Amino acid sequence: MSDKRTPAATQELSVVGTRAVRTDAAEKVTGRARFATDVQVPGMLVGRVLRSPHAHARILSLDTRRAEALPGVFAVVTTADLPPLDAGDAAALERQQARDRVLASDKVLYVGHPIAAVAARTPTIAEAALALIDVTFEVLPAVVDVLESMQPGAPILHDHLRTRSLAGTGDAPTNVASTFRQVKGDPEAGFAAADVIVERELRTRTVHQGYLEPHASTAVWDDHGHLTIYATTQGSFAVRDHVTALLDLPMSQVRVIPMEVGGAFGGKNSSFIDTVTALLARKARRPVKVVMSRYETFVGTGPSPGTVIRVKMGATREGMITAASATLIYEAGAYPGSPVGSAAHVMFGPYDIPHGTIEGYDVVVNRPKVDSYRAPGATPACFAVEAVINELADTLGLDPLAFRLRNSVRDGAETIDGSVHRHIGAIEVLEATQSHPHMITPLDGPNRGRGVAHAFWGNWGARSSVTLTVNPDGTVALVTASVDITGTRTSTAMQAAEVLGLPLDRVRATVGDTDAIGYADVSAGSRTTVATGHAAVRAAHDVIDQMRARAAEIWEVDAAEVAFVNATFRCGERSLSFAELAGLLPETGNTVTGVGNVDVQDWGASFGTHIVDVEVDPETGKVTLLRYTVVQDVGRAINPLQVEGQLQGGAAQGIGWALFEGYDVDAQGRMRNPNLLDYKLPTTLDIPPIATLLVEVPYPGHPFGARGVGEVPIMPPPAAIAEAIYQAVGARVYELPMTPARVLEALGRI
Repeated sequence: MSDKRTPAATQELSVVGTRAVRTDAAEKVTGRARFATDVQVPGMLVGRVLRSPHAHARILSLDTRRAEALPGVFAVVTTADLPPLDAGDAAALERQQARDRVLASDKVLYVGHPIAAVAARTPTIAEAALALIDVTFEVLPAVVDVLESMQPGAPILHDHLRTRSLAGTGDAPTNVASTFRQVKGDPEAGFAAADVIVERELRTRTVHQGYLEPHASTAVWDDHGHLTIYATTQGSFAVRDHVTALLDLPMSQVRVIPMEVGGAFGGKNSSFIDTVTALLARKARRPVKVVMSRYETFVGTGPSPGTVIRVKMGATREGMITAASATLIYEAGAYPGSPVGSAAHVMFGPYDIPHGTIEGYDVVVNRPKVDSYRAPGATPACFAVEAVINELADTLGLDPLAFRLRNSVRDGAETIDGSVHRHIGAIEVLEATQSHPHMITPLDGPNRGRGVAHAFWGNWGARSSVTLTVNPDGTVALVTASVDITGTRTSTAMQAAEVLGLPLDRVRATVGDTDAIGYADVSAGSRTTVATGHAAVRAAHDVIDQMRARAAEIWEVDAAEVAFVNATFRCGERSLSFAELAGLLPETGNTVTGVGNVDVQDWGASFGTHIVDVEVDPETGKVTLLRYTVVQDVGRAINPLQVEGQLQGGAAQGIGWALFEGYDVDAQGRMRNPNLLDYKLPTTLDIPPIATLLVEVPYPGHPFGARGVGEVPIMPPPAAIAEAIYQAVGARVYELPMTPARVLEALGRI
């Protein structure tokens, strides 16, 4: 996808690589930025959703008449308000599941499952109306533990569900939605050649993304049947596709306007309330806004999966890994689709392992359907592998980084799933970590320890769209379809400005809605700066080509004779700066708009290594972080300031996984901590300053050598902290979060 006319990653650049302040910063810190909760439309009603109090129950009857009769109520909707399904459609079963996730039909499958919704004049009336909806349940046995769900005789969530595998589809109802097995070499022979084998089972809990802004949606229908949705989302086109499919509408009748996003981290890839809001607004014939409460955000959206992971690794006395195997058992929640596949792809990815096998299981349980969370599925897998890697190194008496370097992948290495590493910076990252001052500074004091962990994420490319319009004053208006969740308006504008030879303040970037700009996939998977950057570069070259033609017209020469260097168009002794030529555009054919539509199929993976120092109180089990460092290959940092923020933010979230966060769910599927008081998120008091070292190994497939950076930093913290705890007090903890109670248990004190 790289454009040969683009400045190469090794050339001197004037905008790319500078520490530019985010263009949206002032609006965010002054409160001028508009989020989905800020939307106000004349005549707007308040929407509320009725959610199941049971984890597993059959709906015997649903009567909304008392709610509909309440003064101030304008609409009540249930699954009956969705368009009927074509029973003969081969995809009807899948579409029925999509409908049931929006509004349950015959069964509820988790506490918080939506059943009905109301639109009323005020929040008080809406809440009162919910209480008047009469639902009769037949409560069924629930299963909330992933291992129990796999057992014969476990309560079955879906009577139609059969296990899918490479061998075919099973013939009996099950909770195991799918399985897979990946094999490389001869694992049995590899383990036979090992001098040391470490085998462990590790567990992680369900974790929420922890975004501060709740999901919110406002729906407005016009007199012609056109729907406009103001949404909090990572992908406006994903919302449009979801709503049009469920409401059986043409895409031309649905416009989605993405608002500013107050945190997402993968949790706003999916649409949870937009369809319900649209149904309410259509039935009420008034605009409707639905804002989820914090409780609803915890129980009614898509957190990460809980996991059980078994890892076995063998190595020689000289420190060469001979074989590895893993079994990944991932909760999918109430419907199939856990990220067990991506976990399998990355877990052994940093190491050149000659023999290995990975088995994966996607298992439904009576919990909310899981969704993406920064490096989906990878943090638990990294915790499991890196904990075993550290234990192998300790057992062999080897330096943990030297052991990793000895077994590190290089260009051309093949992973267990058959992928091949190309143009990677794994060695450079490990060597930079080895020589980092944090690593070579002695750690003194009792009950203190240092741990390291290493991770790999493959990243993503996919579809993006950018338009650039040249204004007569020489400025450029950039419109992107990619929702900005990490400052990507700035990084995208920087890449366009670099190609155009303009200062960043001459390019103004905005996010367009689905009627204003070409298609873009969700802003996720560390794709946006890379893929949307490709689109911006392509659009910038389109602008240059059109303006060269305009200059040629003015000078009455062939366009091929016009050169563009340093933001100036030249032909012989004649020249026009970009701004001068922009001022002449109205006289030479009016506006110039450059377009960049891409589907990026070439992107670079990223590797990162973390170092952490901790102090453990052996009397209470409390773990205090003393020092933290992130070392990561970022390709070429488009904006080092933003990249550092991504690394620090990801590490902070990984620390949350390691020490604090997790759903506490009882046997009936009720969450005991569905609020930010009882669900412990790390604060500035829990996390020391996080140092970063940006290792730049430019990726040749990107015009400036950039790699996605946002996923990797959440992966290493749990394993690095676990090893630091072991080095501090000699106890290994194999379950997240590593709370004081679990540390004391590992020490044998409770």
